[in-house]
Amino acid sequence: MHFMIAFLSVAMAGNPAVQIVTLGDSITRGVRAGVKPEETFAFQLQKALGKEDIKTDVVNVGIGGERTDQALQRLDAILKLKPKIVTIMYGTNDSYVDKGAKDARISAEEYGRNLRKLVADLRKAGVTPILMTEPRWGDKAAKNGVGEHPNLRLERYVKVCREVAEETKTPLVDHFAHWTKQNANGVDIGTWTTDQCHPNPRGHEEITKLMLPAVRRVLQEKNR
Repeated sequence: MHFMIAFLSVAMAGNPAVQIVTLGDSITRGVRAGVKPEETFAFQLQKALGKEDIKTDVVNVGIGGERTDQALQRLDAILKLKPKIVTIMYGTNDSYVDKGAKDARISAEEYGRNLRKLVADLRKAGVTPILMTEPRWGDKAAKNGVGEHPNLRLERYVKVCREVAEETKTPLVDHFAHWTKQNANGVDIGTWTTDQCHPNPRGHEEITKLMLPAVRRVLQEKNR
């Protein structure tokens, strides 16, 4: 690990900052009551890499309530930012069942197709995608429109995200697995959130820590 960091620091010395875009929903956007801009994982990612003398410009383009189909609709605008790396984290809104509805906002099949297209279109533009699963909801989360705990639906979409990552050979950061493991080990992951869903500063720290190795690996590959 220390060798990789040293290698990156030397390789990137004198080079302009690498543009990284964090694409996602309100969990990515981060800012809300109890979470300042500088406490979001996008900000913390840039700060952590900077401490390793790795120059990056992390641009947070998360939008509250967004789904994968809506992300595709604005991908051209994202590409105009000329990123080298784009992290993709969706599923919480795609999988949610609203009050009065019988099905999720987007089917798991469509979600998978949308992720595949996001990955393909980014690669076509010369951008390296990193897929990320969403964090697990806290145990005390309110039930969805059909009376289920929202993790029941989200877990299906997480599985699809993992499958897409494997099929397309895309780096994966599995936040859902990490939060699930910690919850099973006795950590109340609800205390990592503001409302059983959206990360608080501690939750954003966990997301950042899990992202760092994947981002480092991609940066190392780009500097070979």
